[in-house]
Amino acid sequence: MKQEPSKFCGLGRERMQKGCKLLLLLGLLPGLTGCLSHTRSVLKARQPDVVLNATADQLIQQMNARYDAVHSLTATVDIAVSVGGANKGKVTEYTSVRGYILTRKPEMLHVIGLLPVVRTTAFDMVSDGSTFKLLVPPKNKAIEGNNTINKPSKNALENLRPDVFLDSLLIKSVQPGELVALTSDMRTVKKDEKKQEEIQEPDYTLSVFRRRENSQELVPVRLIHISRVNLMPYEQDIYDNAGKVVTRAVYGTYTSYGDIQFPSTITIIRPQDEYTLTLTVLKLVVNQSLGDDQFALKIPDGTKVQKLQ
Repeated sequence: MKQEPSKFCGLGRERMQKGCKLLLLLGLLPGLTGCLSHTRSVLKARQPDVVLNATADQLIQQMNARYDAVHSLTATVDIAVSVGGANKGKVTEYTSVRGYILTRKPEMLHVIGLLPVVRTTAFDMVSDGSTFKLLVPPKNKAIEGNNTINKPSKNALENLRPDVFLDSLLIKSVQPGELVALTSDMRTVKKDEKKQEEIQEPDYTLSVFRRRENSQELVPVRLIHISRVNLMPYEQDIYDNAGKVVTRAVYGTYTSYGDIQFPSTITIIRPQDEYTLTLTVLKLVVNQSLGDDQFALKIPDGTKVQKLQ
């Protein structure tokens, strides 16, 4: 059966109208996009000259070797402290003090802070790995207790424990039975503030887990962020049993001390307690012989002693 010419004409006109509308829309797009978008200049980041590759096993071997190579540390540092954050609604920064840190494996620690200008003792803390003593001469006060916090104080600095230093100064070995995963990403590093130079630097994240007893659940222990420029850690995030970050240690530029590479700055962030310690290393002696007497602290008679649970 033949179709009437008018129907063909109708279909042709309809297609032509749609085609004209499409052409009109395409013609308008340049003008529309000019009104609805805006292009701005951003700092162009360059790629690093060297990018290194490593497997998880290789990174673990290197990390364990660095930890095993250090038996003791004696460091002269400047200690800067800030307290507060979003929960408190304010941040208080304290004057930097000169300090001395002594450590001896497995968990011996002695930290001394001096008052500015007069350089008398501001605080003195020792630990044998399970208990600690803290003497604060300007307040004629001493604190004794376990390294583990059972009852957190509202005063953030009263929650400071030796483990905060021990966990941050050296990145500990991966233990047998711990599980690991390796991922790769990019981070932006500012190399020169004056030139506003940025580098897109590839990195690795070595995640360390343990398996919860009688469960298939993996509990995060640490995340170690490693630069692929030199395969050295630049940050370590340490978790509690509930999976919350308790300590974030950020490591600055590494300096050679004999055969040992050690960061020039260590920034210790305690997000739950809302305080930050920044250690600037002025002098470092590695594997010096340290006796038990260098980790002893006598509380003077008449000092008020607070026992922490």
